[in-house]
Amino acid sequence: MLGRGVDQILPHPGEPALREPYLRDARGYVRLAEDVNGPIPRPVDWQWPWGDVLALLDHAAPDVRLINLETTITADREFAEREAVRYRMHPDNLPALTPLRPDVCALANNHILDFGYQGLTDTVAALTQAGIQGVGAGADLATARRPAEVTAHGEHRVLVGSVAMKSSGVPESWAAHRDRPGVWLIRDPSQYDAADEVAADVLAHKRDGDVAIVSVHWGSNWGFPMTPGEIAFAHRLIDAGVDIVHGHSSHHPRAIEIYHGKPILYGCGHVVDDYEGIGGHESFRGDLRLLYLTCTDPASGELVWLRMIPLRVRRMRLERASRTDAEWLRTTIEHTSRRFRIRVVARSDGLLEVVSLHSHTHPQMIPAGVGG
Repeated sequence: MLGRGVDQILPHPGEPALREPYLRDARGYVRLAEDVNGPIPRPVDWQWPWGDVLALLDHAAPDVRLINLETTITADREFAEREAVRYRMHPDNLPALTPLRPDVCALANNHILDFGYQGLTDTVAALTQAGIQGVGAGADLATARRPAEVTAHGEHRVLVGSVAMKSSGVPESWAAHRDRPGVWLIRDPSQYDAADEVAADVLAHKRDGDVAIVSVHWGSNWGFPMTPGEIAFAHRLIDAGVDIVHGHSSHHPRAIEIYHGKPILYGCGHVVDDYEGIGGHESFRGDLRLLYLTCTDPASGELVWLRMIPLRVRRMRLERASRTDAEWLRTTIEHTSRRFRIRVVARSDGLLEVVSLHSHTHPQMIPAGVGG
């Protein structure tokens, strides 16, 4: 979420005017963060929001980097109607995204049309110019449903599809159609064939040795429970042949399940945003973040390992979480995942690792970095 307040500390801040019931100027979110943790230099350099993450990811060396981009990249002033909160990053600030070197941005979410069709068009154009694949939204339904393809090790591919559900706040009017831009919207995940249709679109491009990911924007902003419909939808994706379910929308991490040897991340939480200093949900520790690293055996599609990098945001910059904060994340994820018989252990290198009764070890692997 590099828009709004984060955009204001970057070298080319866009128009700060907002139409929110809370604040009318995006710079107010910067002041809230400063009230909590001290002054933020302005402008910051392009790497500032990522802080310690860039070196950590370079060390982890994932083959594929996937994020949910929950902001538009536009200078357009056409505010979407009936939206209480809107995110916008100026296109000249795109170099703040590229240091992370994302291969794919999931765009099917409840903010990609915050500035209308023009905002969506501008976002896709900016990503394309930077060599980043956007997936899950576009000029028409066929485009939104077309998976991204990333080559790993010269012989394997990672395929990524992106969908959004109305439960995350995506209005029906944002749905892409045959002749209209928008997002790939799942109207009713409880319908028996909803997940099968999503999986079929992604898996139609899959060859032996490929890894398939479906990125899903679903559920409320706060709270740990998943609905039976969400769980059933994720299970059907895996049953159909998808290898990883990358869930997001909640502002904090949610449960993890290893289902038939494959990971379901029900909510990865935020990584970068301007929520620092906003009160009201302190029990969820919104200042703490997780970056997810998965390793998949391309022969079977099964998980080799799943690790997480514990982080904390301070002055709109990510840093390694303290041992105490990492332990809070560990116990929280373990507790919320207990129905799935998941354990989370702390490693000597400071990372957290998921342990399941169904864990396996394989000689080959495709590491991927998955952001919130």
